[in-house]
Amino acid sequence: MPELSPRRRMLVLAICCMSLLIVSLDNTILNVALPSMRDELDASVAGMQWTVDAYTLVLACLLMLAGSTADRIGRRKVFQAGLVVFTAGSVLCSLAPNLESLVVFRMVQAVGGSMLNPVAMSIITNTFTEPRARARAIGVWGGVVGISMAAGPLIGGLLVDGVGWRSIFWINVPVGLAALLLTWRYVPESRAPRPRRADPVGQLLVMALLGSLTYAIIESDPLYAAVSVLALAGLLLYEPRRREPLIDLRFFRSAPFSGANLIAVFAFAALGGFLFVTTLYLQDVRGLSALDAGLYMLPMAAMTFVCAPLSGRLVGTHGPRLPLLVAGTAMTASGLMFAAFEAEATATGLFTGFVLFGLGFGLVNAPITNTAVSGMPRTQAGVAAAIASTSRQTGQTLGVAVVGAVLAAGVSPSSPTDGFVDASRPAWWVITACGLGILVAGALTSGRWAQQTAQRAAERLEPATEHPMPASR
Repeated sequence: MPELSPRRRMLVLAICCMSLLIVSLDNTILNVALPSMRDELDASVAGMQWTVDAYTLVLACLLMLAGSTADRIGRRKVFQAGLVVFTAGSVLCSLAPNLESLVVFRMVQAVGGSMLNPVAMSIITNTFTEPRARARAIGVWGGVVGISMAAGPLIGGLLVDGVGWRSIFWINVPVGLAALLLTWRYVPESRAPRPRRADPVGQLLVMALLGSLTYAIIESDPLYAAVSVLALAGLLLYEPRRREPLIDLRFFRSAPFSGANLIAVFAFAALGGFLFVTTLYLQDVRGLSALDAGLYMLPMAAMTFVCAPLSGRLVGTHGPRLPLLVAGTAMTASGLMFAAFEAEATATGLFTGFVLFGLGFGLVNAPITNTAVSGMPRTQAGVAAAIASTSRQTGQTLGVAVVGAVLAAGVSPSSPTDGFVDASRPAWWVITACGLGILVAGALTSGRWAQQTAQRAAERLEPATEHPMPASR
């Protein structure tokens, strides 16, 4: 990639953030619209799970393929293709006549989405090469998640109450088209000097693993659980034998990289479960409108918006340890308030729980991304970022699947509000466990020993002629 002026670099960052905005908005807006979708399409709790998970599952399955393909044929080219497919999928979702069609069209959206975030992150990491500048850019990237969380419930509530749930997909169209034109005009093309070969068998094994595991959880099917175990075994046996595998298992010899991906699973499982259970609670149990539910969730979104760029600056100056420890503590405390102390019973309890969760989630995202790409060879930045993005989407998929399965087991199919509060207690314990996982993994994988393992892993991965990406402090 040619050297860009500071102004051009910021413009590239802004364009990449536009792609994250529409993908993140799509998730937060969708959660607010779930009750309206369920009523119009006559869907069960499992149907609502599939509306969310069809997207995140396909995204998780294809992110690594998109990252390696972008490194091979051109990041701008793949990024533009993703914008076209995602925008077209959004139009199709708005026209879906039934639940089955909506799930299929969500999958089309996800195909486009898989070409956006990891590729955009690869563009950013190749544009901002200095460690502190990169950490701050990633902090801005994380702040966009906060913007989407703040704006998503409010915009979604306004659209659902005023126009109907189908309108939530319309907002992606003008943003997607604008990002497409700006990308063509301002984002330079870039490729990896030594692109990796395609790995179709590895790709199929990843799809089999994630798809069967999600189906097994949502539908309580032990046969698919067995398929997921076999797919995992096949992946672990097959990938190390390939010269250029889809998932280079040597990445995971780095404790910070492994920790970042484990933390990503925990954090986004907590987010997926949190949004799923609180949206249904606020609208079904409390009887709030979609807009009022969005307003209730605003404290969480506001904290995420404030803390995400702060986290980027902390990572750039002090490293990932402090934001990870604070994030794990805050998210654990939030889950515990609902699981053990019935925080939903009072407005003060809800507010405090939402603020704590937003604080934790706002701090956790920048350390994940920065740790995943720091210290790795720059030519493999797309793959490293894609693995981290896959962990995020896998976590969100599993969070919705597990929390939805817990709720479905405790509520009446004919009356979703019956027993909802009691059924949600185990779900909140799951979210609490995720927060505790972030705390423990963050403590174990951010110290001096962990940095030494990262250096050794980078040396094994680094071609003789290339230098790894410098790590932030």
